[in-house]
Amino acid sequence: MNYRFTLAVTGQSLIKHDIRPISDPAFLEVQSLLQRADLAFTNFEGTIMGNHGGWPLKGSFFGASDAAVLDTLQSIGFQGLSLSNNHAFDLGPSGVLSTLDEVEKRGFLHAGLGRNHTDVSKAGTSTIGGRRVAIVAMDGGPGPDFMYAANAEHNRPERPGVNRLGLSQLIEVDPTAFAQLEVIRDKVGYTAIDLANDSQPDDAPRLVPQNELAISRAVFKCSEKFGRGVKIDDTDLQRNLSAITTAAADGSLVIAYLHHHHWASNWHEVPDWVSGVARQCIDAGAVMFVSHGAPVLQPIEIYRGRPIFYSLGNFIFHVRSENSTWTAPEVWESVIGECSFGADNELIAITLHPIIIGGAEALHSKILEERLAPHLATGKNAERILHRLAEHSARLGVEISITGDTGIVRV
Repeated sequence: MNYRFTLAVTGQSLIKHDIRPISDPAFLEVQSLLQRADLAFTNFEGTIMGNHGGWPLKGSFFGASDAAVLDTLQSIGFQGLSLSNNHAFDLGPSGVLSTLDEVEKRGFLHAGLGRNHTDVSKAGTSTIGGRRVAIVAMDGGPGPDFMYAANAEHNRPERPGVNRLGLSQLIEVDPTAFAQLEVIRDKVGYTAIDLANDSQPDDAPRLVPQNELAISRAVFKCSEKFGRGVKIDDTDLQRNLSAITTAAADGSLVIAYLHHHHWASNWHEVPDWVSGVARQCIDAGAVMFVSHGAPVLQPIEIYRGRPIFYSLGNFIFHVRSENSTWTAPEVWESVIGECSFGADNELIAITLHPIIIGGAEALHSKILEERLAPHLATGKNAERILHRLAEHSARLGVEISITGDTGIVRV
């Protein structure tokens, strides 16, 4: 086994265009950085329109791409992909099958999609650079039940889909408000049958009768405070933790991955439940936890000597200018985390390379379609991105030293 193994991780890749013809030197530097790593990993934020066809199952936030985008990712330097995210089912089971066909044809190490529940619950494994590597990739939604993989049972056929980490969003209210909600529910005659009907096409949520109630699709929890919380499906969590443990037991360097849209109101903050999942994944044997969803760079934490990237934001982000949600500069700025591991999969160091999608000049343009490829950031732009990340990460006990245009986390 090689003593040192370099794993590069990036923000999510929502890619709809073949960007290989772009020859800007700052983009070529990004490619060189990823290509020199033993393994470069990203989340393919999309679905492939391929031989299995498919039909749009979403509104304006729909995304499907030609298989050429996978050639683009491979050309840039990626060998490992997560396929679990909110766009993976945009063409239904047909899109899942096409994506799997095209990803497997190109030899990517991948996880997060499967032809049924048994298939999707397994870690993706491969030997790369002389090192056994595994990925366990989950999606926490929110999404309809039918986007997640299922086995055949009784008269139901199997369903290709996404690997689920079941999450239920809770609205937390104090005891007084909870009692008032109970009265409202009872006075309007809202019953379990009504809840089941309103929950279609999903099954009705499982409630704890003592302190939870549901009206329409909203689930309320009696708490000491007002706020929003998340309930994690323990069966899903334990299933995924078991996959991590099994892969780690054969000596694999295991990447645990989670995609979700249960963000805090402030995108830069990390919800407590995500920290809990990340640490359990590392306790189960993962050498790294990576997450995407919140479209900004979030803090890095080191737990038991292993890195947690709470959100690496975006790496490729092909969206339309008509959507004003994505205009903040932070949406277009991130880092590449170049992580070095030793012979026993222990973390040696992390080097952080800041990037700007489209380059610094593109941030001054309102035409988002021009921001096609990530550029390495330099000078004041690099300093700004790294200082922001260092400030947020310091709250979690991580010190990032800045040298030139890179950040260094030493373990």
